[in-house]
Amino acid sequence: MNDVENRTLKLGVIGLGRAFSLMLPTFAGDSRISLVAAADTREAARRRFAADFSGKAYATAGELCADPHVEVVYVATPHQFHAQQAVLAARQGKHLLIEKPLALTLDDCAAIVAAARTAGVHLVVGHSHSFDAPVQRLRALVQSGAFGAVRMINAINYTDYLSRPRRPEELDTAKGGGAVYNQAAHQVDVVRFIAGEQVTGVRAMTGAWDKARPTEGAYAALLTFSGGAFASLSYNGFGHFDSDEWQNWVGELGQQKPPQGTPRQRFASAAEETAFKNARNYGGDNYKQAAAPVAHNHFGTVLVSCDRADLRAMPNGVMIYENGSGRLDALPPPAVPRSEVIDELYRAVVFGEKPLHDGAWAMGTMNVIIAMLRSARESRDVAI
Repeated sequence: MNDVENRTLKLGVIGLGRAFSLMLPTFAGDSRISLVAAADTREAARRRFAADFSGKAYATAGELCADPHVEVVYVATPHQFHAQQAVLAARQGKHLLIEKPLALTLDDCAAIVAAARTAGVHLVVGHSHSFDAPVQRLRALVQSGAFGAVRMINAINYTDYLSRPRRPEELDTAKGGGAVYNQAAHQVDVVRFIAGEQVTGVRAMTGAWDKARPTEGAYAALLTFSGGAFASLSYNGFGHFDSDEWQNWVGELGQQKPPQGTPRQRFASAAEETAFKNARNYGGDNYKQAAAPVAHNHFGTVLVSCDRADLRAMPNGVMIYENGSGRLDALPPPAVPRSEVIDELYRAVVFGEKPLHDGAWAMGTMNVIIAMLRSARESRDVAI
């Protein structure tokens, strides 16, 4: 390998919360990444980062973005801060890895894209589950043409999303809370990635059925595509049925999990709930690194109907159903979880390849999310 191929990307992190906690095994396990700096408002998180990685720890995003040793900035803060922080980083010449969704409005998304373009830096938006190796394998099978055209996609997921500890803004749709902003981005990305066509229309309904947590905990949507395919998305985050039962009790992060739910925590106040969540995040007193994966990440059931077969993404590969029988196109367990995110980022920064999950892609997904909320609110089809 030449020196370019041996490059290590020097990564700075803005926000050491839940998103960073989930991506940490990827950053720590991938030799192409070096964690050199972080910014967080919590002193305990900054202290732990400095101790764990011998990196700089800053109290503000501005200080981190001004650090000349930082090459790529990972924006992992709550959604409402993405636009300001991403634009700041781009103006300092930093490449960008931004947690989904890109931002909360199309105008903010456009501002980030424009800042990256003006600065000549690359922008990758993720992690969404369209990065997952089984979804990428399924897309490759579709693109091979062996099974004919995609006709229909069903994506179904039941989780305990809304019953997990949440900050107040995570329960406020106007501030980016709720299942549509936070969970639909995964399913929309997945079906767009597989269909390979433009979404042309959306019809959606949402469910906000818990008065104590007044945001969308469930949704159902029908998406139509420019080539005639359609996709149905169903999500329920109220924590009763767990659709990981259909994945042989492999969880979303690829970890083996027990076949029973976790009772919902009850809190006396929003402040107590926020404190409990912060204690479980990186730097908190109760932080624990995620269990090592036994299989790939997934986001529930994804079943694709083509002319000559049905294809189902699984944590260990893709099931192919044709001619009355099924077979597994198997994938080995991941050496590094979510390494596909680093693959795309590395190819962009080091080799100049245009990433698939770039700003334009993320704006396409955001357009669908906004259309879902509008369709549900106005009880009508929304054209895109």
